[in-house]
Amino acid sequence: MGEQQTRLIFTPSPLAGEGWGEGAVKIMEFQKDLDARNLNCPLPILRAKKALADMTSGQVLRIVTTDPNSVKDFQAFAKQTGNEVLEHHQHDKEYEFFMKRK
Repeated sequence: MGEQQTRLIFTPSPLAGEGWGEGAVKIMEFQKDLDARNLNCPLPILRAKKALADMTSGQVLRIVTTDPNSVKDFQAFAKQTGNEVLEHHQHDKEYEFFMKRK
């Protein structure tokens, strides 16, 4: 993970806004990055929980995982903890999440 800093990422998103069209690019700002690739449940959730604990309310964590069950896992985690999944995307066999700390 490393030092906390604000970074920008360009993410293909049909949610980029009206008039942008399919596959438009949206800028996502996040303060911390978590690489959870090649980890299986429950490790991506546990690492995200630890990373979020070190963050302040309103900050955004970007998580990248290869676990195909991570979509339902992170949705359940958000519901249980009150943190918010802002967006999630699948790129080939990788899953990317942007989670906002409550």
